[in-house]
Amino acid sequence: MPLNRRTFLQKSAATGAGAAVTGVAAAPAAEAAQAGRPGHGHGHHPVKRYSLTVMGTTDLHGHVFNWDYFKDAEYSDAAGNAMGLARISTLVNQVREEKGRCNTLLLDAGDTIQGTPLAYYYAKVDPITAKGGPVHPMAQAMNAIGYDAAALGNHEFNYGIETLRKFESQLRFPLLGANAVDAKTLRPAFPPYVMKTFHVPGARPVKVAVLGLTNPGIAIWDKAYVQGRLAFPGLEEQAAKWVPKLRSMGADVVVVSAHSGASGTSSYGDQVPYVENAAANVAKQVPGIDAILVGHAHVEIPELKVVNDHTGRTVVLSEPLCYAERLTLFDIELAFDKGRWEVESVSASLRDSRTVADDPKITRLLTDEHRKVVAYVNQVVGRATQTLTTVDARYRDAPIIDLITKVQEDVVKAALAGTEYASLPVIAQASPFSRTSEIPAGDVTIRDLSGLYVYDNTLVAKLLTGAQVRAYLEYSAEYYVRTAAGAVVDVEKLTNANGRPDYNYDYVSGLSYDIDIAQPAGSRIRNLTFAGAALDDAQQFVLAVNNYRANGGGAFPHVATAKELWSESTEIRTRIAEWVTAKGVLDPKDFASVDWKLTRDGTPVF
Repeated sequence: MPLNRRTFLQKSAATGAGAAVTGVAAAPAAEAAQAGRPGHGHGHHPVKRYSLTVMGTTDLHGHVFNWDYFKDAEYSDAAGNAMGLARISTLVNQVREEKGRCNTLLLDAGDTIQGTPLAYYYAKVDPITAKGGPVHPMAQAMNAIGYDAAALGNHEFNYGIETLRKFESQLRFPLLGANAVDAKTLRPAFPPYVMKTFHVPGARPVKVAVLGLTNPGIAIWDKAYVQGRLAFPGLEEQAAKWVPKLRSMGADVVVVSAHSGASGTSSYGDQVPYVENAAANVAKQVPGIDAILVGHAHVEIPELKVVNDHTGRTVVLSEPLCYAERLTLFDIELAFDKGRWEVESVSASLRDSRTVADDPKITRLLTDEHRKVVAYVNQVVGRATQTLTTVDARYRDAPIIDLITKVQEDVVKAALAGTEYASLPVIAQASPFSRTSEIPAGDVTIRDLSGLYVYDNTLVAKLLTGAQVRAYLEYSAEYYVRTAAGAVVDVEKLTNANGRPDYNYDYVSGLSYDIDIAQPAGSRIRNLTFAGAALDDAQQFVLAVNNYRANGGGAFPHVATAKELWSESTEIRTRIAEWVTAKGVLDPKDFASVDWKLTRDGTPVF
């Protein structure tokens, strides 16, 4: 359901004090097409100057307050960071005070409505899509702060298109995605850009175009929701299509808000022909861009300068830290000469949320919603006989991860009962997502279980052969750094080989195997057995796997192309809570088993 362009422009016109939105060119195309050379005075006219500040956040992931719902306490990390939109609001107010509100823009680069129990609650427990339902807390906060535009992130699609469209309708600013197109017509399914006009006394207005780009990986990660409905072409090709249009419409400044990292890498193998982290490529390949607000990668980039291949001009990129821990500022200096505005310089810097307090306006606005979610996550659903933790789960088979695989096995077995696949063995994968999750002995709450499974993944059943399972395990074992038999083992340096994150290392339950880390990657899986006998390469298995992995996330072999037997839309986290609630008691004897161990030349590492 593409947004009607006229209503979009009317809707957007209400945002941003002192800045009007328009889709009409106010200057001849030729004037705008050559943003670039510093202006030089001529005759007796002094050069008119204008300073514009573009602020940006990204990967907010449902963080309104400096609160950790999983720990039921103020958020803190080793670096002493603080997070949340209430802090960002204070920083934004300071910048507007310094620069003049009418000389600023506020953007976001996506991943807004998923990532905390707060975000989950208003998608699933008290959903915004219900008749007469609530306004999403992220919409309330961002509207109150006065955002001018946001790019779509991939996690915007996690709850389906209906939830996303409802969230979009609750915003007082546009959700941009030039490369989110209708699968059939290939026309934009969301507004590609917004144009803002800044009035300058004694000179013609400055026109600023904001182009929004999102991640092509959505086609893989949320295939269940978007397949056949939306397509996600590459950022580079869509920027190359839109930037010249924006210049010809009279844009003096072009800013891109891109939900795509700057590294040039991809985590989805060769399943789509596009690059996941393409922001720097866009800067290099597409002329006419002044600045790019980078998102998706959850890294802090205060300022990155990239030279455009065609023009030799510098494009400035910046990525503020996720969860509203930082605010990016692009300071853009323009000069008016010979009838047109030229960008003279762009610089980027960061403001830090830990340096300020929450804005009381945002606290007042959302305290009720916050309290509801705190009460929800603190509901007791069972009792644990002992403390379970992920602290060493990445290098030892930990019972807490076996809980995940056991729940997934049980759900899939029940789903396949009575089908032609009912007699096949069910195995399951799970990853050590967090290094700090703990389910304490005693009362077990939804909060404890949510902290174990922090993603909104759902469950899929895939058909694999023994040979494919072996290849899957070999790929997973590449996560370990090769360590010779005599070498000292430092667990801090044992994992994450080649930068692979913990969530791309999988346990597989229902089998027994050793991972020999003295061997090169690709030949580490030893003594692989099923039901007490060496694994038969021709044996068929049902793999209970999360949708991210099933759709190709992490580029594990065979799983994305394997036959799908079943899938559902209930989160794995919810299934874990249901399983614990039904049992009443969380006892490792009901789910724990030692399926794998690390070895070196056959000798156990631990």
